Amino acid sequence: MTRIAAVHGALATHRHAQSEITDMVARTCLPEGADRSVLDRLHRGAKVRTRHTTLPLEQYEALDGFGAANDVFIAAATDMGAKAVWEALRLAGLSAADVDLLVFTSVTGIAAPSIDARLAGRLGLRPDVRRLPMFGLGCAGGAAGLSRMHDYLLGRPDQVAVLLSVELCSLTFQRGDASLANLVATGLFGDGAAAVVACGGRRTGEAVGPTIVDTRSRLYPDSGGIMGWKIRSSGFQVVLDPAIPDVVRRHLAADVEGFLGDHGLKPKDVSAWVCHPGGPRVLEAVGEALDLPDGALDVTWRHLAEVGNLSSSSVLHVLRDTLATRRPPTGTPGVLLAMGPGFACELVLLRW
Repeated sequence: MTRIAAVHGALATHRHAQSEITDMVARTCLPEGADRSVLDRLHRGAKVRTRHTTLPLEQYEALDGFGAANDVFIAAATDMGAKAVWEALRLAGLSAADVDLLVFTSVTGIAAPSIDARLAGRLGLRPDVRRLPMFGLGCAGGAAGLSRMHDYLLGRPDQVAVLLSVELCSLTFQRGDASLANLVATGLFGDGAAAVVACGGRRTGEAVGPTIVDTRSRLYPDSGGIMGWKIRSSGFQVVLDPAIPDVVRRHLAADVEGFLGDHGLKPKDVSAWVCHPGGPRVLEAVGEALDLPDGALDVTWRHLAEVGNLSSSSVLHVLRDTLATRRPPTGTPGVLLAMGPGFACELVLLRW
């Protein structure tokens, strides 16, 4: 089985109270003189206290178009990604020369050469390193990246893989867009990165984290339009349908129960739930669908309050925080889960 040797989470430089970001959004997204009561209610309802942004808030008002925002993404994602991978390798007791596969996921910017290619020389990766850039998975990208690393390492148990997620969500906020979806997104999403080092089952000597036992991907029918991007000249315009929590309630329990059942397990056997912080209504739907006990998602709720939703990076931050603050008993099962555009769910079965 694949072993997770290290998890490192990083945050963008500039930290703000939620109210400061709400004021910035009011200036840049609402018509002059408009009533901001709906914006204030949505941002309070996100249950986010603070968030991190790539740029100082005053610079977002001057950010001119998709090209300018994407240029910032490329530069900042490369810098943040390099630091995240370096630190994760240090924690794992490995060097860049040990890396056989680099998986990169993001949904908040595009680049060719991709960010992983731009990092190869900067990090000192071998010229024969395999690369797998992934775009479009959204919030599910962190869990999906773990799954693809696991697939690779099953066939190459002597090797090392690194997953890097960088999400600079603030660069996608749409100026002049007073739609409910944009107002919700500007109250929920933040900027951050995460890197995970994983080793095949025959590697020995690195730091010992949980093992990945199995993974599962699910696409839900007739739900492709409820989450994602509309690509505009101004960049990525968010699609967030109010029906998302209902889709979670309708499908998640059967998927999780079937996944665990294949391993002779039931939800009550799971010692820790590592859940992506999709937002308050989604988290409530997850808890209801799985009939989770009080406190089962406390680490996720705390992450949401402290930094917001970091898209694909968030579930990896929650994994790091679970290991650091609520490490489950050795040998017990855990479930890591995240949902994203498709509409899709990614499940990872862990053994602590």
